[in-house]
Amino acid sequence: MKLVIIFGPQAVGKMTVGQELERKTELKLFHNHMTIELVSHFFSYGSESGKRLVGLFRKKIFEEVAASDLEGLIFTYVWGLDIPADWDYIKNVSNIFESKGGSVYLVELEADLDVRLVRNKSDNRLLHKPSKRNFEQSERDLLITLENHRLNSLPGEFEGKNYMKINNTNLTADIVAQMIIEQFEL
Repeated sequence: MKLVIIFGPQAVGKMTVGQELERKTELKLFHNHMTIELVSHFFSYGSESGKRLVGLFRKKIFEEVAASDLEGLIFTYVWGLDIPADWDYIKNVSNIFESKGGSVYLVELEADLDVRLVRNKSDNRLLHKPSKRNFEQSERDLLITLENHRLNSLPGEFEGKNYMKINNTNLTADIVAQMIIEQFEL
């Protein structure tokens, strides 16, 4: 059982890389907006009810996958590296898989802001993330989050054989997925 967590700022390409990785491996993609979009039909993701439901759905999916005979899961996440609760969340998700004998791999993506602003309006993103179709709000959220939180790691913050950082400003999702497969022997 493998859990690949792809993290980085909004519109860096996490879902698109995850889609390519899913195509090339036996891993299933669970991008963060799968639960956000579901819950947003009923409650704002920022509301107490919205956050609680997203958290519950994700936890149950993680638990069921970790206990299954699937090869594993690819999960995408905007990780506020300056937010202790986000570190705790990743630790708890990792523990679900590690407690079943699984391995966790961290893939950090970073890209230039101008590229991310273009990707924020890509057809693939808008197809899978309806809440991003309000371009003005989506771009404002992206810029505010960038201003208020640290979404990429500092040098030396992560180490080890189960971590890699990729600047995908000028790389296709296909190339990035192949890099991940080779690095972690997926």
